[in-house]
Amino acid sequence: QVIPVENGEITARLYWPINLASEKPGLIVHYHGGGWTLADLETHDSICRYYSNQAAAVVMSVGYRLAPEFKFPIGVEDCYTALCWAIENAKSLIIDPERIAVTGDSAGGNLAAVMCILSSQRQGPKIKYQALAYPSVDSTPEDKEKYPSMQRYGGGDYFITLSDMEWIKQNYFNEETDSYSPLVSPILADELGDLPPALIITAGYDPLHDQGKAYADKLASAGVNVEYYCYEDSIHGLLTFAGILVSGREALELIASKIKCNIYT
Repeated sequence: QVIPVENGEITARLYWPINLASEKPGLIVHYHGGGWTLADLETHDSICRYYSNQAAAVVMSVGYRLAPEFKFPIGVEDCYTALCWAIENAKSLIIDPERIAVTGDSAGGNLAAVMCILSSQRQGPKIKYQALAYPSVDSTPEDKEKYPSMQRYGGGDYFITLSDMEWIKQNYFNEETDSYSPLVSPILADELGDLPPALIITAGYDPLHDQGKAYADKLASAGVNVEYYCYEDSIHGLLTFAGILVSGREALELIASKIKCNIYT
């Protein structure tokens, strides 16, 4: 599906489940990870197929434009435009616009969190649930000092490194001050109490572990209904390694079941 966006167009991929939970199923809007610079619809195809069938919902996987060619906030606005497009076309998509969940992993988890904030600020689509897998929620220069897991697990033995993250920031930001925007670092948002219920998943050996936990705590303190799970023996990217990691398969099952439960009740 081609979706018009500002100064261009993006592609979204739609998945319909084998068995529908209702005549008008819910919609899961999926944002892929990859540090806002890598990955695409293909890299996360199997994840979206799984969510669609296990949650009995339509999945829309959003192919937002990537940095460095398209720096912040272009990808964010692409993602929000796609979300609004789905609601505007709910009738033709045969989905229930009252049953919307957003999800993503890593940078995709960041974008899913940001969509909830943007929708609240702009009085946009009513998102019913958010499922964030090892999300990036704080990209400020102080992140390495604020979150011990950054130094502890960012040295190169646990898949993603501090140098990887610095490269990503250099590609994504126009300037360092971008990192202080809540649309980059949602943990800095002032108003979180109106956000939808959340599932936040982290991995024990992930540099992003501590900030994911901090975001779960901040949401809970703001009054949001939050479920937090940590796969203690796993690493960043566990969903994409579900073919070889038991924790990845367990996390996929958990996300699908929680989304299904929350959008259909």
